Amino acid sequence: MTSSIKISPSILSADFSKLGAEIVSLDKAGADYIHVDVMDGHFVPNITIGPEVIKKLRPFTKKTFDVHLMISPVDKYIEQFAEAGADIITFHPEATNNISDTINLIKKQNKKVGISLKPKSSIDLIRDYISKIDLILIMSVEPGFGGQKFMPEVVGKLKEIKKIISEKKLNVDLEIDGGINFENCKLAKEAGANILVSGSTIFKENKGNLKKNISLLRSN
Repeated sequence: MTSSIKISPSILSADFSKLGAEIVSLDKAGADYIHVDVMDGHFVPNITIGPEVIKKLRPFTKKTFDVHLMISPVDKYIEQFAEAGADIITFHPEATNNISDTINLIKKQNKKVGISLKPKSSIDLIRDYISKIDLILIMSVEPGFGGQKFMPEVVGKLKEIKKIISEKKLNVDLEIDGGINFENCKLAKEAGANILVSGSTIFKENKGNLKKNISLLRSN
């Protein structure tokens, strides 16, 4: 099971004064993806980075850029993020007037499509679209800030979505993001998650030993 688990370190917890070097270090430490949280101060109460920064970071690694757009309205920025170097573009159903249109916009850019559910967002919002996308991102904290505590109540949602994916025999990744550490990562994997996003644990535990922390999250 552990070999199929992918680790997507969130650069929200990296040192922003040397982001390029941090990404090189994550690459060498065995990260599968690089998770980029994009916040607009409108859809969520924080502002992070935009397409220009992603474009500058792109040459530092060939790893998949897993870009989570917490912005609204989302459609008008998709092309910019695609051109900047995003490989997976994930959006929230609440950030668009037409989920199908947004999915098609991302596909038109030849990028993988993800949809994210906040802790209180219902699976019904995305049920009809699961077969049309590549990834579902379950938030296990309220999106907006790093370093929050994991909300165990989302585990049931993970299990329910995993059941839908299995029953329909879909090739859809199930990702979880928010307060993931060496203990609760087991819960997430058992519930069906195959991609773990982690920021604070990867950058701060074991004196910031990225390789060790990525390995522990994958194998625990």
